[in-house]
Amino acid sequence: MLLAPMRYKDYIWPHNPATYSISYERQVAVHKVPFGRYYMQDLGMSLRTMRGQGEFAEADAYDEFKRLASVFYGGGPGLLIHPLWQISNAYFTALRLEQEPLPDYVRYSFTFQERFDGYSEELSILDGGEPSAGRMAEPVQPASHTVVSGETLWGIAQRYSIPLEALLEANPGIKNPNLIHVGEAVAIP
Repeated sequence: MLLAPMRYKDYIWPHNPATYSISYERQVAVHKVPFGRYYMQDLGMSLRTMRGQGEFAEADAYDEFKRLASVFYGGGPGLLIHPLWQISNAYFTALRLEQEPLPDYVRYSFTFQERFDGYSEELSILDGGEPSAGRMAEPVQPASHTVVSGETLWGIAQRYSIPLEALLEANPGIKNPNLIHVGEAVAIP
C-alpha cells in the first residue's frame, strides 16, 4: 500500500518516517475526602501527542534535515497531514537529531502536540449494501452537509470520498480546518 507523504505547514517529507506513535492524554482531578479517601473527577481529553522517527538517506540528507529544522523554528501551529492519522492543527514541539549527521544520512525524531477537541470516525455503507464484485460503490454527494456533534472536516471528506484539500477549496469561509460548528453547512464539491 502506497501512502501519501506526511506534510506539515509547507514542508513535505521526501519519504514517510519509519515509525509513528500517538498518545492521548486525559485530565483527571483528584480531590481528598475525609478518612483517607479520594474522589477522582474526569475533566476530559486534553491533548494528543504524535511522535515518530525517520531518516534522510540521500546525497543532500543533512540539507533536508535543515529544511525540516527551519519549519520547526518557524513556531506556531500548523496543519499536520499524516498518511494514517486524522489531519490536525498541531504544534511542532520537538525535533531531535539522533546521531552525528553525515552528508548523506541523518536519523531524527520528532514530536507534534495538539489539543483534543473530539472527532468522529464512523463507517457507513454506501448504496444500501456491499459493493458488487469488480466495482466500487459510488457515493451520493449532496450539495452540502450539515455538521453534527463530533464531526470533523477530515471525517466529512472521508464520508463523501473526496480529498480534504478539495473540501477546503469549496469552503473558503472555513479558516481553521479543525474548528467547525454543529449546524454549519459544509459545501460538498
